[in-house]
Amino acid sequence: MKIGILQVNLTVGDFVGNSVKILKSYEKVVREGADLVLAPELGLCGYPPRDLLNRADFLEAHDRALKGLAAKIGSVPLLMGGIEKFRGKDGRPLHNAAFLLQQKKLRVVARKALLPTYDVFDEDRYFEPGGDSEAIRIGKTRVGVTICEDIWNDEDVWPVRRYRRDPVRELTKKGINLLVNLSASPWSIDKEKTRYRLLREVAIRSKMPVVQVNAVGGNDELVFDGQSLAVGKKGGLLGQGASFGEQSWVVDLAGGESQPDWASREESVFRALVLGTRDYLKKCGFGEVVLGLSGGIDSALTAVVAAEALGPDKVLGVAMPSRFSSEGSVKDAEALAKRLKIRYLKLPIEESFQAMLASIAPARGGKKGGLTEENLQSRLRGVILMAISNDTGRLLLTTGNKSELAVGYCTLYGDMCGALAVIADVPKTMVYRVARWVNREREIIPKSSIEKAPSAELRPNQTDQDSLPPYEELDRILESYVVNDGSIRAMAKKGISKKTAQEIVRKIDLSEYKRRQAAPGIKITTKAFGVGRRMPIAQRFDPRTA
Repeated sequence: MKIGILQVNLTVGDFVGNSVKILKSYEKVVREGADLVLAPELGLCGYPPRDLLNRADFLEAHDRALKGLAAKIGSVPLLMGGIEKFRGKDGRPLHNAAFLLQQKKLRVVARKALLPTYDVFDEDRYFEPGGDSEAIRIGKTRVGVTICEDIWNDEDVWPVRRYRRDPVRELTKKGINLLVNLSASPWSIDKEKTRYRLLREVAIRSKMPVVQVNAVGGNDELVFDGQSLAVGKKGGLLGQGASFGEQSWVVDLAGGESQPDWASREESVFRALVLGTRDYLKKCGFGEVVLGLSGGIDSALTAVVAAEALGPDKVLGVAMPSRFSSEGSVKDAEALAKRLKIRYLKLPIEESFQAMLASIAPARGGKKGGLTEENLQSRLRGVILMAISNDTGRLLLTTGNKSELAVGYCTLYGDMCGALAVIADVPKTMVYRVARWVNREREIIPKSSIEKAPSAELRPNQTDQDSLPPYEELDRILESYVVNDGSIRAMAKKGISKKTAQEIVRKIDLSEYKRRQAAPGIKITTKAFGVGRRMPIAQRFDPRTA
């Protein structure tokens, strides 16, 4: 049997565009000999549609598009994800369903049973879980159909299971000889390896091929990496889709098995950031960007990502030196712009800074220096960049990393200004690793930007480590406290200084109000700030005394 896999980049709510893309890809794999064609979870409306699912007109548009697509499907069946309204005049409740389209007809053949409500997922808000699924027959093959999370509850893989049901085992008992999974699985570091390990265990235990089609592309904070998988009954690969790119292809289930070849973490992070940035701009209707270039590593990496995503001619980098900016930093910013061939402007802020100091002097009562003046410089830069954005229609990218955002080492209405925070989920240590990967063949990011002590350059001789521990230690604390919800006591057992942990945890908690006002950031870790981490601002729990 030959399976056509439509790993396509879909836009939420673009029913016409998504239908055209699915149909074109379907016709391609049919010409290449596919016996059955698979498209991703909620393929017609895009994932995640979130509260659009509460709109009756959205659901009606979905149904019209689904019927229109079905009318164009021939004898080779198309199995794809969609929305099923199953009772209620208002269109609720709903099922996250799998539809079989064939010979101008369509029918529901499976309903998602396991509805995730953790991290970025909130499917129980919209859908009702499905009941038992029955096998469908395609030719001589009995096919079991699952939808994304349905395959993520294998007791042989997870030490702690989230659900009582295991839809895969339920289907296996019904005599299927092929398992398929329609998926919209967002990427995070090493997620592709986890998916393969999961599918491999299922295939070996059930002694049958397992085929998963995964969505690809960026939708808001989420990046879908594709990397659709066809796994043979011995656990080896029958086929693997492109990483972070579209691909419609046919896999022969009778083919030989091989082992996967994974890209490095650094390459995967870079490609995720590029795809997320490109799609955010494209799907929001923007074609060009502007960003501040400080000469540091964070703005440098953001500029590299933007140039790769959009093309150098679509990127404007702006250096805004003050009296505290070093000559080396200004030269590094200019050198980066030349190497990337992006447009570059140098707009000093000293005159504006002096004017603002004079304007606010009466309100300061004779005070000079301090955090007020440091933040004022950052906010002046934000004003300039937003003015350029307004004047040119360029989307403003912010350049702060996850480590800084975590502890509030950023200025609200200053360097936090912008519409997309490209590296907001990239810890500082990973920023360094990805920057070195970018320079693996030639120096693109100036070597001095990578090697010099990081600094905001808002006061004389300032470095980040004046206020923060070394980033290696800081990122260990972030991993424990933010990603793993670990306690200070647990950190101390891992060799982290209790005093340092207490200081950093306090900064993380106090900075929640800043993060609530931050631009959306591209998610690349298992837990990002934003939709995946929901902490109250007004609260009095103190982990330092717990």
